Amino acid sequence: LLGLSLAAPIGPVNSAVIDKGIKNGFWHAWAVGAGSVLADGFYMLLVYLGLYQFLNVPIVQIFLWLFGAFILLYTGIESIMKLDKVSLSQDRFKESLMRCFFVGFIMSATSPLSIMFWFGIYGSVLAQTAQTEGTGSLLIYSSMIFLGLTIWDVFMAFLTSGFRKFLSLRLLKAISVTSGLSLLGFGIYFGQKGIMMMLSFI
Repeated sequence: LLGLSLAAPIGPVNSAVIDKGIKNGFWHAWAVGAGSVLADGFYMLLVYLGLYQFLNVPIVQIFLWLFGAFILLYTGIESIMKLDKVSLSQDRFKESLMRCFFVGFIMSATSPLSIMFWFGIYGSVLAQTAQTEGTGSLLIYSSMIFLGLTIWDVFMAFLTSGFRKFLSLRLLKAISVTSGLSLLGFGIYFGQKGIMMMLSFI
């Protein structure tokens, strides 16, 4: 449930999953989610090994906010600019699966919101579990969180690719624009946070 609750809110990754699923189908939507899940797994490992202190360094946090903003703005603009590639036919324009995977990974890996979750909530869960139930339960608990993330990824990929069949071309394009604008909004927010943090640091 914790993994599902992390994955479910409509954030940058889910916006990208919807966009790729609507445009390209199940596997492209799944690849974005899989990239995000892998990044989440990387942060889980960092927390598990206690190697996350370097992310408290202001320079690193500023980089994550600003680089995350760049990725989100780029993906949002690209989503809107490629509206002419949206098609109802099966031979529609296809992006590479690796590119979709990379987009999902970078979005999640550079998202301070994800990092705050892992080092805040997951770190607390880990500490409490180690205290009350011993280290043997840590792997099981972590696996359950990871399972929740994976289930949501597959669910979203099925939902967007399946829902696509019932949409008109105009509605497909409207959803694509909405997803793109959502990514732009998150990108602007990330950029503002990064610039404010950089100004306060200077």
